[in-house]
Amino acid sequence: MRFDAELWRHDGGAAWHFVTLPHHVADEIAERAAKAHRPFGSLPIRATIGRTTWTTSLFADTKRASYLLPVKADVRRREQLDAGQRVAVAIELTAA
Repeated sequence: MRFDAELWRHDGGAAWHFVTLPHHVADEIAERAAKAHRPFGSLPIRATIGRTTWTTSLFADTKRASYLLPVKADVRRREQLDAGQRVAVAIELTAA
């Protein structure tokens, strides 16, 4: 699945950065992975932004009625990303 979304920084002590999946993508993932959720509503995936691919998990976000993709500092450095930028993302469920 491919989509564009804004990279944002979580308000808090840690510098966590996330991408919120568009609702149409989140709905498709929810259908595909109805029984694959792990603790905290997480789903294992492989994500790609630019030339960087990594293994991580999506996390269910009930406030936004979507999933959150955490974007590690290493990925942000490699791809020269800052909060507020729109990024092209590709994700693949690895256990659905």
